[in-house]
Amino acid sequence: MENFPVINLGNLNGEERQATMAKIHDACENWGFFELVNHGISHDLLDTVERISKDHYKKCMEQRFKELVASKGLENVSTEIKDLDWESTFYLRHLPTSNITEIPDLDDEYRKVMKEFALKLEKLAEDLLDLLCENLGLEKGYLKKVFYGNSAPNYGTKVSNYPPCPKPDLINGLRAHTDAGGIILLFQDDKVSGLQLLKGDKWIDVPPMRHSIVINLGDQLEVITNGRYKSVLHRVVAQTDGTRMSIASFYNPASDAVIYPAPSLVEKDAEEQKPIYPKFVFDDYMKLYAGLKFQPKEPRFETMKQLENGVKLELGPVAAAY
Repeated sequence: MENFPVINLGNLNGEERQATMAKIHDACENWGFFELVNHGISHDLLDTVERISKDHYKKCMEQRFKELVASKGLENVSTEIKDLDWESTFYLRHLPTSNITEIPDLDDEYRKVMKEFALKLEKLAEDLLDLLCENLGLEKGYLKKVFYGNSAPNYGTKVSNYPPCPKPDLINGLRAHTDAGGIILLFQDDKVSGLQLLKGDKWIDVPPMRHSIVINLGDQLEVITNGRYKSVLHRVVAQTDGTRMSIASFYNPASDAVIYPAPSLVEKDAEEQKPIYPKFVFDDYMKLYAGLKFQPKEPRFETMKQLENGVKLELGPVAAAY
């Protein structure tokens, strides 16, 4: 299998810019994932985020997870569990409003560091969206404008830990899914692996690399790019040794953002008769996604197309924008 795409963002400022942009474009078209190095976020900050996240898990969440496992009898299961993930998580919301002061058990250092980290990732997300615009021939700022809607994007972070699992063949760390939103920026453990993406009919490991940021594309970018770039199924495989840390930040459209294929891309694709994706409000998509996260994305797009055509459908409560 081809090498997983690793992009050196530092090369955008020199003679290798064109080749680097081509590599990003290829990764978006053929992988839906890529890994960034020299992304501009200091190694010291990443080391601090990793240290305090792992300390917080051990101090505040590890025992709770053990009690949950014991209460459900998960250590002794003998058949595959299909409706549960072997993960311990909490969520931070940054935009349009922050909830970081409301999360229990976070000390002042953690709140301060995660605020700083979130700002750095927000800038990186917006820079990446402009790089995608450049590759697609869209005007600079097009994607950011779509994502902002009438106010601000939905932007939040899911902090996850995947403890050692006694039955990794029977329980997933995280079941296979595509992400609902826009662009996802992941800072993952460089010692304990587990993240995989589906390429063709094979599951490919996303290599853990120290100080890298893994990028993947969500369903909304597939719609806006009229299928040129695609969201990709991915999962976390539970491991028997070590606790894997995963900090995934989701830069998603605003709840009121209207999502539809960029008109200039539809015009370019008209002769090839590519499928035209529906037009919908992001909040409606999230209501649908809430109950269908671990099912294929294509029926979700089809349901949105029915809504666009005036068919009334019962949608669930709004899901978290992650």
